Amino acid sequence: MTTPDLWRLKRPFILASASPQRRILLEKAGFFPTEIMSADIDESVHEKELPARYVKRIACQKAQAVAALRPGACIVAADTVIAVGSRIIRKVQTAEEAREKLKLLSGRRHRVMTGIGIVKPDGKLISKVVQTAVVLKKMDEADIDAIIQSGEWKNVAGYQIEGVLSACVRKVIGSYPNVVGLPIFEVAQILKGILR
Repeated sequence: MTTPDLWRLKRPFILASASPQRRILLEKAGFFPTEIMSADIDESVHEKELPARYVKRIACQKAQAVAALRPGACIVAADTVIAVGSRIIRKVQTAEEAREKLKLLSGRRHRVMTGIGIVKPDGKLISKVVQTAVVLKKMDEADIDAIIQSGEWKNVAGYQIEGVLSACVRKVIGSYPNVVGLPIFEVAQILKGILR
């Protein structure tokens, strides 16, 4: 069953992300992008850049890059990282990197941070950072092997909390959708004022 388009769009609404999780979260909440367009920007971390500042900067740059190509549209962009202290953990490329990341996160509390960049049709930029604390149990080799073998570590900024890893999550403090890929409550409050 398809969720009805609860928020009838009076203007073009573009999701500046190729993430299927972000699109699904938006659509389940009744917001259907008229177009999906990922932004091609340099996502390098600046020297001594803290996680919250980084995700906010990248999300805003993504939104502005797409807005330059689609003036007059509402653009939603986001960027998510895991933060362990001031350390930024982004997407991994190999199973070995994924294994090292899981060992780092095992048994400890960390933060999942998402920067939101929304460009309104008039060109005004709205930005926000949402943080969620996650506590994982101390994972043994069998836990880590199961997550690696699932392939769920591929193409995600953090991890798929709704997948195999869910059996290792002791506590989530804050927005669960934020960990999935998009803090939908915060995004929805902004979009309701723009798209109606």
